[in-house]
Amino acid sequence: MQHTPRPDPDGDIAADLRLFHTGAHACGYWPERSARDLVLDPRDSRLPRFYPQALRWGFRRSGDIVYRPHCAGCRACVAVRIPVDVFEPNRSQRRTLARNAEIETRVVAAERNEERLALYQRYLAARHPGGGMDDHGASEFDQFLIGSWNEGRLLELRLQGRLVAVAVTDLTDDALSAVYTFYEPDLASRGLGTLAILKQIAWAKREHRPHLYLGYWIEGHRKMDYKRSFHPLEGFDGRQWRALPEPTR
Repeated sequence: MQHTPRPDPDGDIAADLRLFHTGAHACGYWPERSARDLVLDPRDSRLPRFYPQALRWGFRRSGDIVYRPHCAGCRACVAVRIPVDVFEPNRSQRRTLARNAEIETRVVAAERNEERLALYQRYLAARHPGGGMDDHGASEFDQFLIGSWNEGRLLELRLQGRLVAVAVTDLTDDALSAVYTFYEPDLASRGLGTLAILKQIAWAKREHRPHLYLGYWIEGHRKMDYKRSFHPLEGFDGRQWRALPEPTR
């Protein structure tokens, strides 16, 4: 099914932008549920120009696909972002920074090499065994993480020269978008996923990009709870971004 979104009031998106409603597929978060998505036309040559506004509309990129969950009777997936200029790390996040003070970070081109691919495969084997991703190879790495039209970078985290984490990050004029992070599974106690987000926040702040998009948060889902620990956090309600209440401790 094809949809045409309401025109953006700032004129950023053409009124003839096409979206498609996918068929039902297995939900990636609740196995007992089915899901559907709205997808921007991947053949539209204007997609790179539309992408920043799509993020502001609660969409997300996976490979060359820009999508937003659109499930009948379910609105559990909430697009969230961090307003980086007012973010302050909490006590736990400050401990994560201190624990990893010796880890060096650098921003590099979004390219696959043997070192990054090997880390990605170790991560998937440990974190998603039997989930359909643990057999990903070079082509899946390129298709899922890199894409062909987006402006992306990799944030590398290294411990004494060893690559321990990679945060795949998209760049737009006014934001960074955290696409996917993978890290050394035997160093999970270091909080490398949290550290990667903290480093992306610092990167966005350094480059005067007001927001870091974190994809979707689902209330009550244990794999998504970590996103609520970043405060302030804004959620998209389908029409506008609203500040989410600070979680109780």
